[in-house]
Amino acid sequence: MGKNFILLFFLAIFILPHDNTLLANISTDEAPLLALKSHISSDINNIIASNWSSSTPVCSWIGITCSSRHHRVTALDISSMQLYGTIPPHLGNLSFISSLDISNNTFHGDLPVELAHLQRLKFVNAKTNNFTGAIPSFLSLLPNLRFLYLSNNQFSGKIPTSLSNLTKLEVLQLQRNFLEGEIPREISDLCYLTVLDLEFNQPTGSIPPSIFNITTIQVIALTDNNITGKLPKSICDHIPDLEGLYLSRNSLDGVIPSNLEKCRKLQILELGDNEFAGTVPRELANLTALTMLHIGVLHLEGSIKFSSFSLFPKLGTHVFSQN
Repeated sequence: MGKNFILLFFLAIFILPHDNTLLANISTDEAPLLALKSHISSDINNIIASNWSSSTPVCSWIGITCSSRHHRVTALDISSMQLYGTIPPHLGNLSFISSLDISNNTFHGDLPVELAHLQRLKFVNAKTNNFTGAIPSFLSLLPNLRFLYLSNNQFSGKIPTSLSNLTKLEVLQLQRNFLEGEIPREISDLCYLTVLDLEFNQPTGSIPPSIFNITTIQVIALTDNNITGKLPKSICDHIPDLEGLYLSRNSLDGVIPSNLEKCRKLQILELGDNEFAGTVPRELANLTALTMLHIGVLHLEGSIKFSSFSLFPKLGTHVFSQN
């Protein structure tokens, strides 16, 4: 009996402080979330207003995911809740968070620099809001970031070369903003990149040839920009997994590279509304995975030799107009 009492005594000494630490951690995460709530000036569906309250545990709040091990917030997902407001700097105190999704709302202003404190972040989705200013350079300080979605906002200025510091980045989506200047050649340093989407912006200059050396790339989307220059003759030498190449509505010139035939996984090829000249390469017939082909409104000549497109067994859409 005496031994059992002593054992229980020492267990209590160990466990009680540990429990207090857990409670302190939960309290630490509650404060920045309540700060976010206070910065939401319109919550049409009353989701955050009615659910986020100190009277209930943080880990039971809607949009919150907690770690069972650390009892800390690891994910915040308040996407598509029709929220209007700003993002407070306090959010940078969610030190265990790895996923942040605030997309499809009407947040505005800047993304606070304090978010650079979130060193565990792997996923950031802020698309379809009204954020303004430059693409935050502090994002390059997030060493574990793999997915970055900032599309459909009002970001302006140049694409930061510092994004090349995100050595684990797999997806970079910046389409439908007001970005300008040349595409940084440093983007090609992202050796794990699978998706590069800069469509519907205002960049100028040529496509850095080194972009076509990212061996993991699957989608290159640059439609509707002000891009000039020629496509490299060796365009598909190093990108065997390319599935989508979107280059329509630019000012690219020269010839369509016959080397495109080496991108055997290519499903979508959009080259229309450019200044390409010459003939359509016969080698395109080797792209048997194509489901969409658009080379309309170009300065091409000669005839298409692909009889009824029978050599494209999966082709569902093809546009060869105004050549």
